Amino acid sequence: MVKDQLISRGIKDKRVLAAMEKVPRHLFVPAHLQSSAYDDMAMPIGEGQTISQPYMVAIMTELLELKGTEKVLEVGTGSGYQAAILSELASVVITVERVKTLADKAQEHLKELGYNNVRVVSGDGTEGCTAEAPFDGIIVTAGCPDIPQPLIDQLKDGGRLVIPVGDRYSQILTRVIKKGNKIEKEYSIGCVFVPLIGKYGWPE
Repeated sequence: MVKDQLISRGIKDKRVLAAMEKVPRHLFVPAHLQSSAYDDMAMPIGEGQTISQPYMVAIMTELLELKGTEKVLEVGTGSGYQAAILSELASVVITVERVKTLADKAQEHLKELGYNNVRVVSGDGTEGCTAEAPFDGIIVTAGCPDIPQPLIDQLKDGGRLVIPVGDRYSQILTRVIKKGNKIEKEYSIGCVFVPLIGKYGWPE
């Protein structure tokens, strides 16, 4: 997976590649899909949610430019796979999931696998997590019509926010860099994510 799907498509961050190689993706997908866990595609995990394709996980993580000391917020826990990747690369990971059954399952599973620097919060991820803010990096794993203002507010000066922005059916992967009271936007690749549901996202 790492050589054929990630390095061949331009992922260069050695720490990201090492994390992608280390985290057992097959343990984050339903049992009947485990034989295809390392294929380059998104997979259903229940509750209308998906685990992102490996390349998308890698490129979004690479755009955060993590060094190892950061506190990171993830919006959209899902199976917990992206949080597990982040846990290998950051000091603290807070991940928010609006579907409580997924949040509870992910928290239990992550602890079982030894990812002890990850905390799962059940709630509306579009509002961020004020109790844990500010964050060095924020990653959003669902498509949003615009960048939620609470996420910008909870980002540290110099921090990075990676989010798919667009309509319900296609988005552009966008990186926001906070510089004082201003933000800079950079655009990466086209993508298709499940919609980000919440106060500052799409209505349910």
